[in-house]
Amino acid sequence: MIHLHCTHKLFAKLPVDANGRLPNTRAHPLAANDAGDSPLSGWHANLITLNRRNCVLFVHNATRFPVLLTCLTKPDFAELDYFFQDGLMNTLLKGGASQAQLDTAASALTPLQCDTTCDRSVQGTLNRMKQDVEHMLWYDGASITDLSAYRTSVWLADRPCNMKGNKDFVWPLKAMLALLDQLNAR
Repeated sequence: MIHLHCTHKLFAKLPVDANGRLPNTRAHPLAANDAGDSPLSGWHANLITLNRRNCVLFVHNATRFPVLLTCLTKPDFAELDYFFQDGLMNTLLKGGASQAQLDTAASALTPLQCDTTCDRSVQGTLNRMKQDVEHMLWYDGASITDLSAYRTSVWLADRPCNMKGNKDFVWPLKAMLALLDQLNAR
């Protein structure tokens, strides 16, 4: 499972069952050997409103790698597994991931398990990235409907982020690609 720690605002919109799982219709199915945590587990997500449109911003806890989903409608929240997997893979592709890294990420994809436990450090990164996207939209006079979510995710990933307990900055794109290389070496 990929653990997704949601804000209360996002969790209220998700049609999760008692175990925190979404209806799995189009997403990568849960195999029998995937009962444990995925190596890519540990994400935070927040429901944000940009130009009066529902968007979800995901950030990986360890690497601070972002995935932005834009212009979601109510039925899309039931398919959040699928949209997250699509967004992650396409953001990695736009970020210049090698075929081996993409294959490693694809093999580690499992359905989401949602809860409302949050880390304030990761939430701070989510808020800063949200403000960066809002500023970009305002400064360029752009609309969220004209924005490429994958390119914007790569743009957010190609900037330094700080983490609690870490003196150095983390470059999310480089950190995620390094994590995929490490998983591929196993």
